[in-house]
Amino acid sequence: MKFSVKGFDIHAGYLDVAAQRALLGAVRGVVAQAPFFRPQMPNGRPMSVRMSASGQFGWVSDKDGYRYAPSHPSGVAWPSIPAEVLAVWQSVTGLERQPECCLINYYSAEAKMGLHQDRDEADMQWPVVSISLGDEGLFRMGNVTRGGKTESMWLKSGDVVVMGGDSRLAYHGVDRIRAGSSKLLPKGGRLNLTLRVVT
Repeated sequence: MKFSVKGFDIHAGYLDVAAQRALLGAVRGVVAQAPFFRPQMPNGRPMSVRMSASGQFGWVSDKDGYRYAPSHPSGVAWPSIPAEVLAVWQSVTGLERQPECCLINYYSAEAKMGLHQDRDEADMQWPVVSISLGDEGLFRMGNVTRGGKTESMWLKSGDVVVMGGDSRLAYHGVDRIRAGSSKLLPKGGRLNLTLRVVT
């Protein structure tokens, strides 16, 4: 079922359990080569999420700021974006242009992500596609400027969100995780894959 909230296109239940498991297997393959790490914000505080990535670029944060980087903090190149992940991008966007980064965020039961914009990319005409796997996350959707009314909804495992057009630069975040709401990840938690065109 597809519907829109504040310009965010929500594809609820887009991936069935078999497709979710296939994506989880692909993510495990990526993380085996580029292990999860906990980025530090420029103020020195660690983020509550752990991250990895695949594609030509990954996203990193440290005392030098937020940016895309061609290699994992360990120095190894990011693995290629798995075909199973690219297939989701193609099916929901229909674009010939392929994403150059698949950011992988792991949320434990205590993790969250404050309201932010995705604006480190060179060309904002391309959408950001977000895939949820595992425990439900309370997704908050804001406006293109800080402040104003926001809307929130629980994203479930298999949901896909497309942020394009008016929502491309809208503030958004994850307020909390509903621990134990999914059995997809044996140890619990939520995986969020976000596909982006970087250059």
